[in-house]
Amino acid sequence: MLERDDMTFPFTEYQRRIGDLRKRMQERLLDAVIISDAENIMYLTDYQTTGYSFFQALVVPLEGEPWMVTRKLEESNVIARTWVSVTRPYPDTGDAIQMLVTSLVEFGLAGKTIGYERNSYYFTAYHQDFFHTSFTKSRLMDCFGIVEEGRIIKSAVELDVMKKAAVATKAGMQAGIEAARPGVTENEIGAAICHAMFSAGGETPAVMPYVTSGPRSMIGHATWEGRTVQPGEHVFLEIAGCFRRYHTAMMRTVVCGELSDSMYKSQELMKQALDTARKEFRPGLTVSDADKLMRNIIRENDVDARLITRSGYSIGIAFPPAWDEGYILSLFQGSSEILRPGMTFHVIPWMWGIDGDKSCGISDTFYITEDSCGSFFDDVQQDFTVKPDTRDSKDSGGAKPVLVKANQKTAATSQKA
Repeated sequence: MLERDDMTFPFTEYQRRIGDLRKRMQERLLDAVIISDAENIMYLTDYQTTGYSFFQALVVPLEGEPWMVTRKLEESNVIARTWVSVTRPYPDTGDAIQMLVTSLVEFGLAGKTIGYERNSYYFTAYHQDFFHTSFTKSRLMDCFGIVEEGRIIKSAVELDVMKKAAVATKAGMQAGIEAARPGVTENEIGAAICHAMFSAGGETPAVMPYVTSGPRSMIGHATWEGRTVQPGEHVFLEIAGCFRRYHTAMMRTVVCGELSDSMYKSQELMKQALDTARKEFRPGLTVSDADKLMRNIIRENDVDARLITRSGYSIGIAFPPAWDEGYILSLFQGSSEILRPGMTFHVIPWMWGIDGDKSCGISDTFYITEDSCGSFFDDVQQDFTVKPDTRDSKDSGGAKPVLVKANQKTAATSQKA
């Protein structure tokens, strides 16, 4: 390992991660592992690139120096970003899997027990078939999840990086709320969000912000498509700020007109759910019980809304196509997994189908402490931002919204009035 002081985390953090991985390898009787998942490679080495559609892998033997197999162009990222000093690049005219096999033989792993991530996005079925037929003398074992066991618990330095991502999330949300008003297109709102996020130090997120207005809020995972916000409609915003590939996420809602009874009730239920999570999430609580706390509150509504998804998911390192770590751990029924200190979750007690034609959201990113739960967005107001239609007045945008948390009782009363 090449010791250096210009990576995202101290060199000792990467030494710890590799050491912990090797302990798990030993427990599983693995002589080496082939790590091809982009998030896992970055977790272990600080390597990142947008060129992950080409095969790349970090090979970690139980003993000896790890090495990387990458496209020749991407070798520059290994050299510029990581502690890895051994590379085996392949040219664009070469064969990635043949290079992988050749390197395994070169470093004495032929005939050994090798783990590989069978469920990785980036190790395709075609490549796996070729690997199996080309490397027949070794025992090949699925080790999917072996790195994720370490990733699920964030260290103190990881939480510090997520706080920097949260700065970008808050800046983007503030800008999106300010931009959302009748007569503005969803594209303009999205542009304001992105400008603010990146100006605040945020980097390209795994997924661009979700911006939908009016009836389009009923379309799952939709974002801006040029639609103009109409008077009396609402705008749903979901944003994940990113720093060094670590993400924090937040949902908020803007009402461009009068706050109806059903929207007010929805707001209060979602706030209640998040407040309950903040008070009750702690080490030892099962994932199933955590989900039930959220789901039971949202279920008790009289506005025809439902929570149709999981109530939260692990969040941290992410590359496209998703900003979440939900495949590692999600909050839903039936899981006996328990919450542990260092886990981080985007908690989403959002409501789908209010009055049959609206979806709204308020969410938070939480981290589990030694005895309770903390928020990356403690200072952010949760209430819907209400903007009366004042297009005939001199101030066509209405009153400027404030994202920083106000007195919640006062805010709720003024909105209901």
